[in-house]
Amino acid sequence: MSDNKLLDLSFEFAVAIVNLVDGVTAPKSSYMTDQLARAGTSVGANIREAQYAQSKRDFIAKLEIALKESNETSYWLKLMHETKRIDTQAYQRTEKLCGNIRRLLIASCKTAKENTK
Repeated sequence: MSDNKLLDLSFEFAVAIVNLVDGVTAPKSSYMTDQLARAGTSVGANIREAQYAQSKRDFIAKLEIALKESNETSYWLKLMHETKRIDTQAYQRTEKLCGNIRRLLIASCKTAKENTK
């Protein structure tokens, strides 16, 4: 574990998304699992990329992209749950982690924006 909780959680989340997607066996689900995999793994990739941002504005932009991707991930998770592609336990566990990351991202964006004033 690193000293950055957001980096650690987002990596844990990406692993959970990959494992969840790999476990989906419902027929005709590939378009949803592809979207979920892209959005879910993009969250951590953008948070990691923000660590080497070229400026404070770039840092904020990367975190805001991660925030948007986490919101999209929630959409795909809910859709897959409602269409019975994933079970309730997997949905709740993964959505909770996504929500925790989203709250940290909102707080981080707010703090970064305040620090640029």
